[in-house]
Amino acid sequence: MSTVPKRIASAIINSLKGGVVPRIGLPYIAVGRKAEIDALLHDVDIIADGGASFRFIVGKYGSGKSFLLQIIRSYVMDRNFVVVDADLSPERRLQGTKGQGLATYKELIQNMSTKTRPDGGALPLILDRWLNNVQLEVAAESGLSPTDDRIVKLVEQKIFIVINDLQEMVHGFEFAKLLTIYYNSYVNNDDETKAKVIKWFRGEYATKTDARQELGVNTIITDDNWYEYLKLFAVFLVRAGYSGLLVLIDELVNIYKIPNSITRQYNYEKILTMYNDTLQGKARYLGIIMGGTPQCIEDPRRGVYSYEALKSRLEESRFSTETTKDMLAPIIRLLPLTYEELYVLIEKLAKIHSELFGYESTITQDDMINFIKIEFGRIGANTNITPREVIRDFIEIMNIVYQNPKLSITEILNSQGFEFAKNNLTEEAIHKDFEEFEI
Repeated sequence: MSTVPKRIASAIINSLKGGVVPRIGLPYIAVGRKAEIDALLHDVDIIADGGASFRFIVGKYGSGKSFLLQIIRSYVMDRNFVVVDADLSPERRLQGTKGQGLATYKELIQNMSTKTRPDGGALPLILDRWLNNVQLEVAAESGLSPTDDRIVKLVEQKIFIVINDLQEMVHGFEFAKLLTIYYNSYVNNDDETKAKVIKWFRGEYATKTDARQELGVNTIITDDNWYEYLKLFAVFLVRAGYSGLLVLIDELVNIYKIPNSITRQYNYEKILTMYNDTLQGKARYLGIIMGGTPQCIEDPRRGVYSYEALKSRLEESRFSTETTKDMLAPIIRLLPLTYEELYVLIEKLAKIHSELFGYESTITQDDMINFIKIEFGRIGANTNITPREVIRDFIEIMNIVYQNPKLSITEILNSQGFEFAKNNLTEEAIHKDFEEFEI
């Protein structure tokens, strides 16, 4: 493994110790999940070809759902995709009576990212890059200088080709009109009007009156129509030179937690609309991935399966088993990482930690194997352990060793905090589980 830059190493260690997924540096610590990643990247190829896809990533807390979403985010940006992502919360839903759906849209657009702007806020850059590229293309085709007044008309003609394509879609007329206003402001160096257009695209106009007075348009993005504008963005982004749009929505459990059953059903109805659109070809160049726990999907009273139309579409067939998962199904269920994968993961973390703090690592292969064995025994049955628990404990050990050089890893592993006696499993039973664990 190559040396990790300190800025990235710091983000990796601090994020993982805090129980969250780092936004950068994921390839340095990625292990396993090859089948899941391959399946999702197959979807990406379909999206780039003008299709659409919808997937659920399902796993319990700490199993790696968010990590997988961020890995895919990183991969698709390298493939020239635009990515928008948001975590649902009590304030952010797919549908609501107090603007919760619009709040999710705002979060998505705020987090709009590209390879050159991976930290979000990419919308103005995308629009300016598109217009600049159109000008350069027209200049190359016509032989005119980019500063020649005659080039403006030719640029307008090329832009209108994109705009006409969008006008055929639902709400496409308003979307196209805003792009025209933005272009005119771009040509005239009118930054104030450009900012107003960006404000509109971000869903920040509260009333139609405000939008009409400032921009001359009679509609705004709302709780009811925000998803239609994501579909418009997907088509526009391809016309602007990108491969497509990927929408990542995590923490689906926050819909499951909604106390009002009618409100929950409205949210599941929105999911059904998205699901049907992508599978029936009503959306183009658009991928949607949602992350949630098994309970928030399968609970028959409050989960996604409580909405019969979704349950009938998503339920696994009787042929799918733990060992023969259908990776082309709408739901991808995350299996626990193997012992070998966890070993590779902590081996990478040990190297990153020592490079970040500038010390020579003394941890051995036996130390790491013993750590994993003890973790499985301490936490309980191996089906209940999650990567998050292993990672946080391992980084804590690395921190203690770094701050107490005279303390060996063996001493820490044999300390009271990691005693086998604290759980119902015996050391003999744990070692039996690891008979096939080879490095």
